[in-house]
Amino acid sequence: MGCYREAEPLFRQALRISEAKFGKGHPQTAIHLDCLASLYHLMGRYDEAEILFKQSLPICETQLGKNHPDTATVLHNLAALYKEMGRYSEAEPLHVQSLQVSETQLGNNHPKTGASLHNLASLYQAMERYSEAEPLFVRSLQICETQLGKSHPSTITTLGNLSSLYQAMERYNEAEPLLVKLLQITETRLGNNHPDTASRFHQLATLYYSMKRYDEAEPLFVRSLQVCQTQLGNNHPSTTTAFGNLGSLYQAMGCYEEAEPLLVQLLQITENQLGRDNPDTAPNRNNLGSLYQLMGRYDKAEPLFVCSLQICETQLGDDHPSTAVCLNNLALLYYAMKRYGEAEPLLVKLLQICETQLGRDHPNTIINLNNLSQLYQSMERYNEAEPLLVQLLQITEVQSGNNHLNTASRLDDLATLYQTMGRYSEAEPLFVRSLQFAKLSWAVIIS
Repeated sequence: MGCYREAEPLFRQALRISEAKFGKGHPQTAIHLDCLASLYHLMGRYDEAEILFKQSLPICETQLGKNHPDTATVLHNLAALYKEMGRYSEAEPLHVQSLQVSETQLGNNHPKTGASLHNLASLYQAMERYSEAEPLFVRSLQICETQLGKSHPSTITTLGNLSSLYQAMERYNEAEPLLVKLLQITETRLGNNHPDTASRFHQLATLYYSMKRYDEAEPLFVRSLQVCQTQLGNNHPSTTTAFGNLGSLYQAMGCYEEAEPLLVQLLQITENQLGRDNPDTAPNRNNLGSLYQLMGRYDKAEPLFVCSLQICETQLGDDHPSTAVCLNNLALLYYAMKRYGEAEPLLVKLLQICETQLGRDHPNTIINLNNLSQLYQSMERYNEAEPLLVQLLQITEVQSGNNHLNTASRLDDLATLYQTMGRYSEAEPLFVRSLQFAKLSWAVIIS
Protein backbone atom coordinates (compact mmCIF):
# COMPACT_ATOMS: atom_id res chain seq x y z
CA MET A 1 0.00 0.00 0.00
CA GLY A 2 3.02 2.31 0.40
CA CYS A 3 1.93 3.66 3.82
CA TYR A 4 5.54 4.32 4.74
CA ARG A 5 4.94 7.15 7.20
CA GLU A 6 2.51 5.01 9.15
CA ALA A 7 4.97 2.11 9.13
CA GLU A 8 7.99 4.07 10.33
CA PRO A 9 6.98 4.58 14.02
CA LEU A 10 6.02 0.89 14.22
CA PHE A 11 9.40 -0.23 12.89
CA ARG A 12 11.19 2.18 15.21
CA GLN A 13 9.21 0.92 18.19
CA ALA A 14 10.00 -2.69 17.29
CA LEU A 15 13.69 -1.77 17.15
CA ARG A 16 13.57 -0.09 20.58
CA ILE A 17 11.83 -3.10 22.11
CA SER A 18 14.41 -5.47 20.63
CA GLU A 19 17.32 -3.37 21.86
CA ALA A 20 15.80 -3.23 25.36
CA LYS A 21 14.97 -6.94 25.50
CA PHE A 22 17.93 -8.52 23.68
CA GLY A 23 20.59 -5.82 23.54
CA LYS A 24 22.03 -3.77 20.70
CA GLY A 25 24.36 -6.53 19.54
CA HIS A 26 21.76 -9.31 19.29
CA PRO A 27 20.82 -10.89 15.91
CA GLN A 28 17.16 -10.07 16.51
CA THR A 29 18.10 -6.40 16.81
CA ALA A 30 20.08 -6.69 13.58
CA ILE A 31 16.94 -7.94 11.81
CA HIS A 32 14.95 -4.94 13.07
CA LEU A 33 17.73 -2.59 11.99
CA ASP A 34 17.60 -4.16 8.54
CA CYS A 35 13.81 -3.79 8.38
CA LEU A 36 13.91 -0.10 9.30
CA ALA A 37 16.78 0.49 6.86
CA SER A 38 14.80 -1.20 4.09
CA LEU A 39 11.86 1.10 4.83
CA TYR A 40 14.09 4.17 4.60
CA HIS A 41 15.41 2.83 1.29
CA LEU A 42 11.86 2.64 -0.05
CA MET A 43 11.20 6.17 1.21
CA GLY A 44 14.28 7.49 -0.57
CA ARG A 45 16.01 8.33 2.70
CA TYR A 46 19.22 6.71 1.55
CA ASP A 47 21.66 8.22 4.06
CA GLU A 48 19.60 7.00 7.01
CA ALA A 49 19.19 3.59 5.41
CA GLU A 50 22.93 3.21 4.86
CA ILE A 51 23.71 3.95 8.51
CA LEU A 52 21.28 1.29 9.74
CA PHE A 53 22.39 -1.34 7.22
CA LYS A 54 25.98 -0.74 8.31
CA GLN A 55 24.94 -1.26 11.92
CA SER A 56 23.07 -4.47 11.11
CA LEU A 57 25.75 -6.11 8.96
CA PRO A 58 28.58 -6.41 11.54
CA ILE A 59 26.12 -7.78 14.13
CA CYS A 60 25.07 -10.53 11.72
CA GLU A 61 28.65 -11.30 10.72
CA THR A 62 29.80 -11.45 14.36
CA GLN A 63 26.84 -13.23 15.95
CA LEU A 64 25.69 -15.46 13.08
CA GLY A 65 28.79 -15.75 10.92
CA LYS A 66 29.65 -14.42 7.46
CA ASN A 67 28.02 -17.42 5.79
CA HIS A 68 24.63 -17.20 7.50
CA PRO A 69 21.54 -16.57 5.28
CA ASP A 70 20.55 -13.52 7.37
CA THR A 71 24.00 -12.07 6.75
CA ALA A 72 23.51 -12.65 3.04
CA THR A 73 20.17 -10.81 3.21
CA VAL A 74 21.72 -7.71 4.79
CA LEU A 75 24.60 -7.83 2.28
CA HIS A 76 22.06 -7.90 -0.54
CA ASN A 77 19.98 -5.06 0.90
CA LEU A 78 23.00 -2.80 1.37
CA ALA A 79 24.21 -3.66 -2.14
CA ALA A 80 20.76 -2.83 -3.57
CA LEU A 81 20.91 0.55 -1.82
CA TYR A 82 24.34 1.31 -3.26
CA LYS A 83 23.16 0.31 -6.73
CA GLU A 84 20.20 2.68 -6.56
CA MET A 85 22.55 5.44 -5.37
CA GLY A 86 24.81 4.75 -8.37
CA ARG A 87 27.64 3.57 -6.13
CA TYR A 88 28.26 0.47 -8.22
CA SER A 89 31.83 -0.19 -7.11
CA GLU A 90 30.64 -0.48 -3.50
CA ALA A 91 27.65 -2.63 -4.44
CA GLU A 92 29.62 -5.21 -6.43
CA PRO A 93 31.67 -6.87 -3.64
CA LEU A 94 28.57 -7.07 -1.46
CA HIS A 95 26.55 -8.82 -4.19
CA VAL A 96 29.48 -11.16 -4.88
CA GLN A 97 29.76 -12.03 -1.18
CA SER A 98 25.98 -12.55 -0.91
CA LEU A 99 26.10 -14.94 -3.87
CA GLN A 100 28.98 -16.88 -2.37
CA VAL A 101 27.09 -17.28 0.91
CA SER A 102 23.98 -18.52 -0.90
CA GLU A 103 25.96 -21.02 -2.97
CA THR A 104 27.82 -22.30 0.09
CA GLN A 105 24.88 -22.57 2.46
CA LEU A 106 22.00 -23.38 0.11
CA GLY A 107 23.61 -24.93 -2.94
CA ASN A 108 23.98 -23.87 -6.56
CA ASN A 109 20.37 -24.63 -7.50
CA HIS A 110 18.46 -23.03 -4.64
CA PRO A 111 15.97 -20.26 -5.51
CA LYS A 112 17.79 -17.82 -3.23
CA THR A 113 20.99 -18.57 -5.11
CA GLY A 114 19.08 -17.81 -8.30
CA ALA A 115 18.00 -14.49 -6.78
CA SER A 116 21.60 -13.65 -5.84
CA LEU A 117 22.74 -14.46 -9.38
CA HIS A 118 19.99 -12.21 -10.73
CA ASN A 119 20.95 -9.34 -8.44
CA LEU A 120 24.61 -9.45 -9.44
CA ALA A 121 23.65 -9.73 -13.12
CA SER A 122 21.39 -6.67 -12.81
CA LEU A 123 24.27 -4.71 -11.30
CA TYR A 124 26.60 -5.69 -14.14
CA GLN A 125 23.91 -4.68 -16.64
CA ALA A 126 23.63 -1.26 -15.00
CA MET A 127 27.44 -1.00 -15.24
CA GLU A 128 27.23 -2.00 -18.94
CA ARG A 129 29.35 -5.06 -18.24
CA TYR A 130 27.05 -7.11 -20.40
CA SER A 131 29.31 -10.08 -21.03
CA GLU A 132 29.53 -10.68 -17.27
CA ALA A 133 25.81 -10.18 -16.75
CA GLU A 134 24.65 -12.67 -19.39
CA PRO A 135 25.86 -15.99 -17.87
CA LEU A 136 24.50 -14.95 -14.48
CA PHE A 137 21.05 -14.17 -15.89
CA VAL A 138 21.08 -17.45 -17.82
CA ARG A 139 21.96 -19.45 -14.69
CA SER A 140 19.34 -17.59 -12.67
CA LEU A 141 16.69 -18.30 -15.30
CA GLN A 142 17.54 -22.00 -15.36
CA ILE A 143 17.23 -22.23 -11.57
CA CYS A 144 13.93 -20.34 -11.52
CA GLU A 145 12.38 -22.46 -14.26
CA THR A 146 13.53 -25.71 -12.63
CA GLN A 147 12.83 -24.90 -9.00
CA LEU A 148 9.89 -22.51 -9.19
CA GLY A 149 8.25 -23.19 -12.54
CA LYS A 150 7.98 -21.28 -15.80
CA SER A 151 5.08 -19.12 -14.63
CA HIS A 152 6.56 -18.03 -11.29
CA PRO A 153 6.99 -14.25 -10.81
CA SER A 154 10.75 -14.66 -10.30
CA THR A 155 11.01 -16.59 -13.56
CA ILE A 156 9.01 -13.92 -15.38
CA THR A 157 11.20 -11.14 -13.96
CA THR A 158 14.39 -12.93 -15.01
CA LEU A 159 13.03 -13.61 -18.50
CA GLY A 160 12.27 -9.91 -18.87
CA ASN A 161 15.67 -8.79 -17.63
CA LEU A 162 17.56 -11.24 -19.84
CA SER A 163 15.59 -10.01 -22.85
CA SER A 164 16.42 -6.41 -21.88
CA LEU A 165 20.09 -7.34 -21.69
CA TYR A 166 20.02 -8.87 -25.16
CA GLN A 167 18.32 -5.73 -26.48
CA ALA A 168 21.00 -3.54 -24.88
CA MET A 169 23.57 -5.75 -26.63
CA GLU A 170 21.57 -5.43 -29.90
CA ARG A 171 21.14 -9.21 -29.96
CA TYR A 172 17.52 -8.84 -30.95
CA ASN A 173 17.05 -12.34 -32.31
CA GLU A 174 17.88 -13.76 -28.89
CA ALA A 175 15.60 -11.31 -27.11
CA GLU A 176 12.60 -12.11 -29.31
CA PRO A 177 11.80 -15.69 -28.12
CA LEU A 178 12.09 -14.56 -24.51
CA LEU A 179 9.56 -11.75 -25.03
CA VAL A 180 7.25 -14.07 -26.97
CA LYS A 181 7.39 -16.52 -24.07
CA LEU A 182 6.70 -13.71 -21.59
CA LEU A 183 3.64 -12.64 -23.56
CA GLN A 184 2.32 -16.19 -23.73
CA ILE A 185 2.78 -16.72 -19.98
CA THR A 186 1.10 -13.43 -19.12
CA GLU A 187 -1.84 -14.03 -21.47
CA THR A 188 -2.37 -17.48 -19.94
CA ARG A 189 -2.19 -16.20 -16.35
CA LEU A 190 -4.05 -12.91 -16.66
CA GLY A 191 -5.95 -12.89 -19.94
CA ASN A 192 -5.74 -10.70 -23.03
CA ASN A 193 -7.18 -7.56 -21.46
CA HIS A 194 -5.03 -7.18 -18.36
CA PRO A 195 -2.70 -4.15 -18.02
CA ASP A 196 0.27 -6.47 -17.49
CA THR A 197 -0.56 -8.17 -20.79
CA ALA A 198 -0.65 -4.73 -22.42
CA SER A 199 2.85 -4.17 -21.07
CA ARG A 200 4.01 -7.42 -22.72
CA PHE A 201 2.41 -6.37 -26.03
CA HIS A 202 4.28 -3.10 -25.72
CA GLN A 203 7.64 -4.74 -24.95
CA LEU A 204 7.48 -7.09 -27.91
CA ALA A 205 6.29 -4.27 -30.18
CA THR A 206 9.22 -2.11 -29.05
CA LEU A 207 11.62 -4.91 -29.96
CA TYR A 208 10.10 -5.23 -33.42
CA TYR A 209 10.33 -1.46 -33.78
CA SER A 210 14.07 -1.62 -32.99
CA MET A 211 14.42 -4.37 -35.59
CA LYS A 212 12.47 -2.23 -38.13
CA ARG A 213 9.85 -4.98 -38.35
CA TYR A 214 7.15 -2.33 -38.35
CA ASP A 215 4.34 -4.50 -39.72
CA GLU A 216 4.72 -6.84 -36.75
CA ALA A 217 5.08 -4.01 -34.26
CA GLU A 218 1.93 -2.16 -35.32
CA PRO A 219 -0.79 -4.64 -34.20
CA LEU A 220 0.98 -5.12 -30.87
CA PHE A 221 1.20 -1.37 -30.21
CA VAL A 222 -2.46 -1.01 -31.23
CA ARG A 223 -3.50 -3.84 -28.91
CA SER A 224 -1.48 -2.40 -26.03
CA LEU A 225 -3.13 1.00 -26.49
CA GLN A 226 -6.61 -0.52 -26.61
CA VAL A 227 -6.10 -2.46 -23.39
CA CYS A 228 -4.61 0.55 -21.60
CA GLN A 229 -7.45 2.83 -22.67
CA THR A 230 -10.08 0.29 -21.59
CA GLN A 231 -8.52 -0.81 -18.31
CA LEU A 232 -6.61 2.28 -17.18
CA GLY A 233 -8.13 5.25 -18.98
CA ASN A 234 -6.67 7.80 -21.37
CA ASN A 235 -4.83 9.74 -18.67
CA HIS A 236 -2.83 6.85 -17.22
CA PRO A 237 0.97 6.98 -17.79
CA SER A 238 0.93 3.58 -19.53
CA THR A 239 -1.73 4.85 -21.93
CA THR A 240 0.16 8.03 -22.74
CA THR A 241 3.29 5.97 -23.38
CA ALA A 242 1.28 3.76 -25.74
CA PHE A 243 -0.04 6.83 -27.59
CA GLY A 244 3.48 8.13 -28.06
CA ASN A 245 5.00 4.84 -29.20
CA LEU A 246 2.27 4.09 -31.73
CA GLY A 247 2.59 7.64 -33.05
CA SER A 248 6.37 7.22 -33.36
CA LEU A 249 5.87 3.93 -35.20
CA TYR A 250 3.51 5.49 -37.72
CA GLN A 251 5.97 8.33 -38.18
CA ALA A 252 8.81 5.86 -38.85
CA MET A 253 6.57 4.06 -41.34
CA GLY A 254 5.82 7.33 -43.12
CA CYS A 255 2.15 7.09 -42.09
CA TYR A 256 2.01 10.71 -40.98
CA GLU A 257 -1.76 11.06 -41.17
CA GLU A 258 -2.18 8.16 -38.75
CA ALA A 259 0.49 9.53 -36.42
CA GLU A 260 -0.93 13.05 -36.14
CA PRO A 261 -4.11 12.43 -34.10
CA LEU A 262 -2.19 10.21 -31.66
CA LEU A 263 0.50 12.82 -31.02
CA VAL A 264 -2.10 15.62 -30.82
CA GLN A 265 -4.10 13.68 -28.23
CA LEU A 266 -0.92 12.83 -26.29
CA LEU A 267 0.04 16.51 -26.09
CA GLN A 268 -3.48 17.49 -24.96
CA ILE A 269 -3.45 14.86 -22.20
CA THR A 270 0.00 15.93 -21.01
CA GLU A 271 -0.91 19.62 -20.95
CA ASN A 272 -4.13 18.90 -19.06
CA GLN A 273 -2.29 16.80 -16.49
CA LEU A 274 0.79 18.95 -15.96
CA GLY A 275 -0.14 22.39 -17.21
CA ARG A 276 0.92 24.01 -20.47
CA ASP A 277 4.01 25.66 -18.96
CA ASN A 278 5.44 22.51 -17.43
CA PRO A 279 8.76 21.61 -19.11
CA ASP A 280 7.75 17.94 -19.12
CA THR A 281 5.26 18.80 -21.86
CA ALA A 282 8.10 19.89 -24.16
CA PRO A 283 9.08 16.42 -25.46
CA ASN A 284 5.52 15.68 -26.64
CA ARG A 285 5.21 19.14 -28.18
CA ASN A 286 8.56 18.68 -29.91
CA ASN A 287 7.51 15.27 -31.25
CA LEU A 288 4.38 16.75 -32.77
CA GLY A 289 6.40 19.63 -34.19
CA SER A 290 8.87 17.19 -35.76
CA LEU A 291 5.98 15.31 -37.35
CA TYR A 292 4.61 18.52 -38.88
CA GLN A 293 8.10 19.36 -40.15
CA LEU A 294 8.32 15.97 -41.87
CA MET A 295 4.92 16.64 -43.42
CA GLY A 296 6.14 20.01 -44.70
CA ARG A 297 3.59 21.80 -42.52
CA TYR A 298 6.13 24.30 -41.21
CA ASP A 299 3.48 26.81 -40.14
CA LYS A 300 2.16 24.30 -37.59
CA ALA A 301 5.61 23.12 -36.47
CA GLU A 302 7.03 26.58 -35.72
CA PRO A 303 4.68 27.66 -32.87
CA LEU A 304 5.16 24.28 -31.17
CA PHE A 305 8.95 24.55 -31.26
CA VAL A 306 8.87 28.20 -30.18
CA CYS A 307 6.55 27.39 -27.26
CA SER A 308 8.76 24.52 -26.06
CA LEU A 309 11.88 26.69 -26.24
CA GLN A 310 10.29 29.52 -24.26
CA ILE A 311 9.05 27.15 -21.56
CA CYS A 312 12.40 25.37 -21.19
CA GLU A 313 14.40 28.61 -21.11
CA THR A 314 12.06 30.05 -18.47
CA GLN A 315 11.64 26.96 -16.31
CA LEU A 316 14.98 25.18 -16.74
CA GLY A 317 17.47 27.82 -17.81
CA ASP A 318 19.42 28.61 -20.97
CA ASP A 319 22.03 25.87 -20.50
CA HIS A 320 19.75 22.93 -19.69
CA PRO A 321 19.89 19.87 -22.02
CA SER A 322 16.15 20.17 -22.74
CA THR A 323 16.68 23.79 -23.77
CA ALA A 324 19.45 22.65 -26.10
CA VAL A 325 17.10 20.14 -27.74
CA CYS A 326 14.51 22.88 -28.31
CA LEU A 327 17.13 25.23 -29.77
CA ASN A 328 18.22 22.50 -32.17
CA ASN A 329 14.67 21.70 -33.28
CA LEU A 330 13.77 25.31 -34.00
CA ALA A 331 17.09 26.06 -35.71
CA LEU A 332 16.77 23.08 -38.06
CA LEU A 333 13.19 24.07 -38.87
CA TYR A 334 14.31 27.58 -39.83
CA TYR A 335 17.10 26.04 -41.91
CA ALA A 336 14.58 23.86 -43.74
CA MET A 337 12.46 26.97 -44.34
CA LYS A 338 15.57 28.81 -45.64
CA ARG A 339 15.16 31.38 -42.87
CA TYR A 340 18.90 31.32 -42.33
CA GLY A 341 19.13 34.58 -40.43
CA GLU A 342 16.83 33.24 -37.72
CA ALA A 343 18.55 29.85 -37.61
CA GLU A 344 22.05 31.29 -37.11
CA PRO A 345 21.78 32.75 -33.56
CA LEU A 346 20.07 29.56 -32.39
CA LEU A 347 22.82 27.31 -33.77
CA VAL A 348 25.55 29.60 -32.40
CA LYS A 349 23.96 29.53 -28.95
CA LEU A 350 23.48 25.76 -29.15
CA LEU A 351 27.13 25.21 -30.08
CA GLN A 352 28.24 27.33 -27.12
CA ILE A 353 26.06 25.26 -24.76
CA CYS A 354 27.40 21.97 -26.13
CA GLU A 355 31.04 23.05 -25.93
CA THR A 356 30.57 24.30 -22.36
CA GLN A 357 28.41 21.47 -21.03
CA LEU A 358 29.69 18.50 -23.04
CA GLY A 359 33.13 19.45 -24.32
CA ARG A 360 34.50 20.21 -27.79
CA ASP A 361 34.91 16.54 -28.73
CA HIS A 362 31.43 15.31 -27.73
CA PRO A 363 29.29 13.78 -30.53
CA ASN A 364 26.55 16.40 -30.02
CA THR A 365 29.11 19.20 -30.27
CA ILE A 366 30.45 17.69 -33.50
CA ILE A 367 26.93 17.48 -34.97
CA ASN A 368 26.29 21.13 -34.14
CA LEU A 369 29.64 22.22 -35.57
CA ASN A 370 28.69 20.50 -38.80
CA ASN A 371 25.19 22.03 -38.83
CA LEU A 372 26.53 25.54 -38.31
CA SER A 373 29.14 25.06 -41.05
CA GLN A 374 26.40 23.87 -43.43
CA LEU A 375 24.33 26.94 -42.56
CA TYR A 376 27.21 29.30 -43.32
CA GLN A 377 27.81 27.56 -46.65
CA SER A 378 24.12 27.90 -47.51
CA MET A 379 24.43 31.61 -46.69
CA GLU A 380 27.62 31.77 -48.84
CA ARG A 381 29.57 32.92 -45.79
CA TYR A 382 32.44 30.63 -46.62
CA ASN A 383 35.09 32.33 -44.48
CA GLU A 384 32.99 31.59 -41.38
CA ALA A 385 32.36 27.99 -42.45
CA GLU A 386 36.09 27.29 -42.97
CA PRO A 387 37.31 27.31 -39.32
CA LEU A 388 34.41 25.08 -38.33
CA LEU A 389 35.29 22.50 -40.99
CA VAL A 390 38.98 22.70 -40.01
CA GLN A 391 38.01 22.07 -36.39
CA LEU A 392 35.80 19.14 -37.45
CA LEU A 393 38.68 17.61 -39.41
CA GLN A 394 41.08 17.96 -36.47
CA ILE A 395 38.64 16.34 -34.04
CA THR A 396 37.90 13.48 -36.43
CA GLU A 397 41.60 12.81 -37.06
CA VAL A 398 42.18 12.52 -33.31
CA GLN A 399 39.12 10.36 -32.69
CA SER A 400 39.20 8.09 -35.75
CA GLY A 401 42.75 8.30 -37.07
CA ASN A 402 44.09 9.48 -40.40
CA ASN A 403 43.05 6.39 -42.34
CA HIS A 404 39.37 6.22 -41.40
CA LEU A 405 36.37 6.79 -43.67
CA ASN A 406 35.12 9.49 -41.29
CA THR A 407 38.39 11.39 -41.77
CA ALA A 408 38.10 10.98 -45.54
CA SER A 409 34.61 12.48 -45.39
CA ARG A 410 35.86 15.51 -43.41
CA LEU A 411 38.70 16.02 -45.88
CA ASP A 412 36.20 15.92 -48.71
CA ASP A 413 33.95 18.48 -46.99
CA LEU A 414 36.81 20.95 -46.50
CA ALA A 415 38.13 20.36 -50.03
CA THR A 416 34.66 21.00 -51.48
CA LEU A 417 34.49 24.30 -49.56
CA TYR A 418 37.88 25.38 -50.94
CA GLN A 419 36.74 24.42 -54.44
CA THR A 420 33.61 26.54 -54.03
CA MET A 421 35.79 29.44 -52.86
CA GLY A 422 38.06 29.05 -55.90
CA ARG A 423 41.01 28.00 -53.72
CA TYR A 424 41.85 25.09 -55.97
CA SER A 425 45.47 24.61 -54.87
CA GLU A 426 44.28 24.02 -51.31
CA ALA A 427 41.40 21.79 -52.38
CA GLU A 428 43.48 19.42 -54.53
CA PRO A 429 45.70 17.81 -51.83
CA LEU A 430 42.68 17.34 -49.59
CA PHE A 431 40.73 15.59 -52.37
CA VAL A 432 43.77 13.38 -53.04
CA ARG A 433 44.16 12.47 -49.37
CA SER A 434 40.43 11.80 -49.08
CA LEU A 435 40.49 9.45 -52.06
CA GLN A 436 43.56 7.62 -50.75
CA PHE A 437 42.02 7.10 -47.29
CA ALA A 438 38.71 6.04 -48.75
CA LYS A 439 40.40 3.42 -50.95
CA LEU A 440 42.47 2.18 -48.02
CA SER A 441 39.43 1.95 -45.73
CA TRP A 442 37.40 0.06 -48.32
CA ALA A 443 40.31 -2.31 -48.89
CA VAL A 444 40.41 -3.08 -45.17
CA ILE A 445 36.63 -3.63 -45.07
CA ILE A 446 36.67 -5.95 -48.12
CA SER A 447 39.61 -7.99 -46.84
